[in-house]
This record gives sequence, structure tokens and C-alpha cells, in this order.
Amino acid sequence: MLRHGTDVAAAYHGAVADLPELHPDSSEPEVTDPDRLRRHRCERLVLAYRLFGSLRWGEQGDGHISARDPERTDCFWLLRYGVPFGQAGIDDLVLVDPDGRVIGASGAINPTAHYIHAPVHAARPDIVCAVHTHTPYGTPWAACARPFSMLCQEAVAFFGCHSVFDDGEVDILSVDGGKRIAAALGEGRLAILRNHGLLTVGANVDQAVGWFLMAERVAEVHCKAPHPAPISDEDAERCFAVVGQPQQGWKTFNWAIRAREL
Repeated sequence: MLRHGTDVAAAYHGAVADLPELHPDSSEPEVTDPDRLRRHRCERLVLAYRLFGSLRWGEQGDGHISARDPERTDCFWLLRYGVPFGQAGIDDLVLVDPDGRVIGASGAINPTAHYIHAPVHAARPDIVCAVHTHTPYGTPWAACARPFSMLCQEAVAFFGCHSVFDDGEVDILSVDGGKRIAAALGEGRLAILRNHGLLTVGANVDQAVGWFLMAERVAEVHCKAPHPAPISDEDAERCFAVVGQPQQGWKTFNWAIRAREL
């Protein structure tokens, strides 16, 4: 069990040590029991926050990762306000209803998390998780208000399935702002929020976070490659058949939580 408090680091290391070995055909385990599924999603959510903490993302209180509850599907789990990402534990997660109220627990949330995530979850019943934080390359690239070009292998994962939220409300102050983000995202997996940062979604926590990690890598290439030679649409479409599959996002996250010393 992942808990907050003095033993959280040991609990986290134990959770990582218990992860099964990865194989090329590994994928999200199928969990049908609602209580077990809720536990699974919350554990993955904690791993995601702690991974972001290890990358020093969210150190200014920016960003949020949400996971839909398997039974109360209009509600989502979120890290309560004031807990650093790197210290997240299961007991630090709170359930948030569509109106932004915390259910059955004490603690506040970042209001912007509700303004962004509630409309995205409502518009996309197919997704479990939405991810947004301010990152070293995602935010600078978002300042360009331009979509990704196909400059590297990771970029191909977003071929034909990402968009730009070209809107002046860079600090989302209302649910209406979140609704406009959801509209810009459409059926895609990534929205580049102008002058703000990246937002990704997925059918499970691992997938959504994996897409975010890949999107940050793509943003880095865009910021660092002064004279790129883009991948052709034909080659991108062919590569998307592998790199763009949902399982790839899941694998990216699972490599990341195994590779870092946390």
C-alpha cells in the first residue's frame, strides 16, 4: 500500500520493485472488479505524480494528473493541494465531483485542475486520465502556438491526433475555459495549450502519462533543432501504425518508472 508520511518512500520503492518484467507484448492488465480497479488506478496515479516529481516538474505548484473513478464515472481522483508531486501517496488523493467538490475527505484542490479536467473528462467518456503540467520544453513550444511537425520518431505518435488550443485564456479561470480546451482537443490525444503547455489524455493512467512524456520529448526536438528535415506524411503514416498505437504510450510510462532512481 502506498501511504503518505515517513514511510512513503519505502512504500513507493516496494511498489516499483513488485512490477512485473516488461516484454514487447506487455500491456495494461485487465481489472474488472471496481474496488480493485479503483485501487489500481490510484496506485498508477501516485506513480505518475512521483515520476513527475523526480523530473522536477510541478515544483511551482503547477500541473495536475487526474484519473476517472470506475464507478462514479463523472468524478475523478486528483492529488490534494499542497502535496509536492514527489511525496504523493494514496492517502493524498481525493475524489472530485463535477462541481469541483472533494467527496468524503478533507483537503483542497487546485481550482484550475477542476476547470480543465472536469470538462475534458465529460467530453471524452473514452478516456480515464488527463495530464497537464508546465515543462521545460512543452511550455516554450506552446508559446509558438503551432502544432508539432514530424521531426522525430516520437512525433509520429501524434500524427493526425493532436491540436493547438489557440486561446488567450492562458490561466484557465472557469469551466468554460476547460470546455474550450476539450473542444480543441476533440478526439485527439494531445492539445498544445497556447502560451501554457501540453495536455494529453489516454484510456488509462499509464497511456496518458506515456503520451505526455513523448510529447515533451517532441517539444524538446522542436526547440533544439534549428534546421530540421521533417518526416514525410507517407512515412509518418506508416510509422504511426506502430509508434502511434495506444500500447506504446503505456510502455513509455512503464519504462520511465523502472528507469529512474526515485
